[in-house]
Amino acid sequence: MNFVPFDPAALDPKAATRRRHRLITVVVAIAGPATLVMADLHGRTGFDAWKLLHLLLFAVLFGLVALGAAQVLIGYFLRRRGGDPCRITLSLTPDEAERPVLARTAIVMPVCNEEVGRVIEGLRVIYESARSNGKLPDCDFFLLSDSDDPNRWIEEEAAWLALTHSLGAQGRIFYRRRRAGINKKSGNLADFCRRWGSHYRYMVVLDADSIMTGDAVVRLAQLMERNRHVGIIQGVPVLVNGATVLARLQQFASRLYGPVSATGLNYWQLGEANYWGHNAIIRLAPFIRHCSLPELPGEGPFGGRIMSHDYVEAALMRRAGWQVWLATDMAGNYEESPGNLIEFAQRDRRWLQGNLQHALLVGAKGFHAVNRVHFALGILAYVASPLWLAFLTVSAVIVYRVGGAAAQPAGASFAGLVPWDYSTQAVTLSLFTLGMLFLPKAVALCDLRRNPDEVAAFGGWGDLLAGVLLETIIFTLLAPVLMLFHTKFIVLTVCRQKIAWGPQRRGQEGEAVFAETFAAHWGHTLLGIAGLIIVNRIDSTLALWMSPILAGLIGSIPLSYFTGSLSVGTALRTQGLFKTPEESRPAPELIELAARLSARRRGPRPLPELAANYGLLQAVLDPYVNAVHISLLHAKDELPPASEERFLSLRETLLREGPEALSPADRLALLMDANSMNALHGSLWSSPAARLAGWWRLALQHYDVIAPLPETAFTTQK
Repeated sequence: MNFVPFDPAALDPKAATRRRHRLITVVVAIAGPATLVMADLHGRTGFDAWKLLHLLLFAVLFGLVALGAAQVLIGYFLRRRGGDPCRITLSLTPDEAERPVLARTAIVMPVCNEEVGRVIEGLRVIYESARSNGKLPDCDFFLLSDSDDPNRWIEEEAAWLALTHSLGAQGRIFYRRRRAGINKKSGNLADFCRRWGSHYRYMVVLDADSIMTGDAVVRLAQLMERNRHVGIIQGVPVLVNGATVLARLQQFASRLYGPVSATGLNYWQLGEANYWGHNAIIRLAPFIRHCSLPELPGEGPFGGRIMSHDYVEAALMRRAGWQVWLATDMAGNYEESPGNLIEFAQRDRRWLQGNLQHALLVGAKGFHAVNRVHFALGILAYVASPLWLAFLTVSAVIVYRVGGAAAQPAGASFAGLVPWDYSTQAVTLSLFTLGMLFLPKAVALCDLRRNPDEVAAFGGWGDLLAGVLLETIIFTLLAPVLMLFHTKFIVLTVCRQKIAWGPQRRGQEGEAVFAETFAAHWGHTLLGIAGLIIVNRIDSTLALWMSPILAGLIGSIPLSYFTGSLSVGTALRTQGLFKTPEESRPAPELIELAARLSARRRGPRPLPELAANYGLLQAVLDPYVNAVHISLLHAKDELPPASEERFLSLRETLLREGPEALSPADRLALLMDANSMNALHGSLWSSPAARLAGWWRLALQHYDVIAPLPETAFTTQK
């Protein structure tokens, strides 16, 4: 039988509309009866303002649950029938999949104060995989830095040049650091597009923790070549390299439940999908022309520069007539996740403020209806937390007002049409709600039954079911903690408190620290204890119903510390819990990355006394690093006399008193001035030791230990 490729350009808009109507029908079929039952429960005791508010909150929250359930149900039935016939990966014929892509492609990785070893080794693995594939000969790599931490900045420069020499990749891997990190990651990419975008047809965007195989990069480029009306193709990355309990939980859950959910997501999004900011390919000409981000009216948190740029760029691309697709079943696409609950919450805070900004865009002119839905769902993903907190609070108030959860009103159900008592009706609704919450897990396990090899890759049914049970318990306890985090973040955002965008700690760096854990969760613990006392006084039955929520809050400190533990995560992996197919049968690229990172961790470390300003030390002391750094600095006009005098004074202070005598801003200013870096290097090596600070004398004494780069940078590795 001949293969007939799917043509996204020929997709009937009416067919897409019918799919979305079917999804809405399933959502209403799930959420409608539950909402009616809740309305009837309140009607039996008489409606008032509290109960109307409770019903409204229930309808919104259960609607979100129903949407998730509907997506996985549709995804499951599509996968049982061989998968969705309308997916972008089916647009390639076998012959087209074997052809090389001659279009120039840029693979870009924006970074900001990230762990340099992970960034460089990840870039190395992707480069070598793409080179060995051979079907994308005209691709270049760009490391785009916004780092303002001197240690990270200098290490990036030295590591980049060492990487290009070890790979023989001069003219293929480029490094650029912006002097001012305006507009964060979106500004970084916009700067790349202005400088070099016209030289390339496509741009593959990676995050600092992204890994893509050469096959995956080539497949994305082939799909773009085949579909000239598509502006963005977003891959669906798989979580890998989790070391702590929480990271392993996340990668296990996303790997198990993700395929069914992604299939259901593609079912209704089709060519109006979202862009997630990384692990995606972009057609540069329309992106540059149509996706320049507007500045929202007013000041923060809702006005000003757009923070969550990806949703908006996808909407702008679609508004210009270009399709955006999800590549739901493309292998070789990976990323990493936060290692502890505090890191997870901090990442959510950044996303939360960006998503709240989209409230100004939901009604903006020209956007496709589905993109408006994306904006609204992105907002609701976080607003759901204060709504849930309000729902719990209103529930307690209603129980207090009616005299206890066990009260038995005399009113008939559904005007006497359904012969059940009040307790039976309430329990039935509670069980149905729990069923919808756990439906994705059950559906994913049913889907897995059709693939015994995949079950074996998860460790077999015993390990798989044990993992699902433990994951369910832990995430049930963590959910109320995240609810309070999100509620707090929304309040802080509305109160115009700024957010610091720092690097995310991943892998072994992401282990929980008890002092941080205690500081972050002591308030949750006290609130949980107070909630237990109050709810138990209102009604003991209500306290029983709310016990999982209260238990999660009361035990938040040990739970957060436990889930952020590396040793416990390692023990669980040894026992086979939370195993994923990527661990059972890892891609060669993942094996290579793990080996290189392990070797780096065993490598030399700077002396503790020198570590805080190690980047400045390298740039001033080491001839190789100093030369690299100066060559990468931007040329500047002649400085005015006042500025020159200031730099002269700073240089004298640095050499005579050490780095701690200068402020961080002054140290950074020196690093950004080529004349100062040249003068400092000469003065350091020519000054008598007695005239140097003790810190510099220590650095000079250990130079052969702390500066191995000149010996290895130009050595080609086999």
